Parts: sequence; C-alpha cells; structure tokens
Amino acid sequence: MPITNEQVSEHAFLQAMYEDPYFPDGVVDGGKRILQQLCERLEAEPPSGLEALYRVTQAATEEFNLLDEQFVAAGSEIETVAREWICHEFRFIASAYGFTDADTEILTAGRDW
Repeated sequence: MPITNEQVSEHAFLQAMYEDPYFPDGVVDGGKRILQQLCERLEAEPPSGLEALYRVTQAATEEFNLLDEQFVAAGSEIETVAREWICHEFRFIASAYGFTDADTEILTAGRDW
C-alpha cells in the first residue's frame, strides 16, 4: 500500500544512518521498511488517540529490537546516536499523522537498544 501522507512519502527515513559507514545499508534498509510499514498501518487503521498510537508504535519498536540483532551480527549496533536518530523518526511519524503531543519515550518505550 503506497503511503499517501505527502510529508511522509517525501521523507528520507534514517538518512543519517545511511550516511554513516558504521551502519550497513542492508540492515538500515530493514529499519526503513519497519518505519514505512508503520506509516502504512497508521494510514490503513488510523489510531483513535495516543494510547492506540502507542500500541502501534510498540509493535514497530519490537521489530527494531529484533533488527538490532542483525546490526550486531554485521559488526554494528543500535547505539546512542542511532537510538536518537530512530526515536526522531518515530516522533516525525507521530507528528506527521497529527499526534504532535506524542511522547517520544512512550512511542519507543519497549526498546532494548
């Protein structure tokens, strides 16, 4: 399903990670897919409020938890800077879909990275 939110469809997810050679592009591609699928889900089933949004972002956060294993296997990891970049993307998505008051820490509360 193509993303219809223009702000999101024109956004380059995880661009900073692609620009940093520490993060393998193939694994970063997985993170980009997680974020795009999150957007697709938000468009297909718009959350009724913040609690519903947090449930959806928790599922995406759990996928990033699994993706971190791939980073580690490739000699990398989701470390402090990457964590900030990824959390920024979650915040961007929440805002783009009208949840400007979403708490970034709650959006990714289940992270283990």
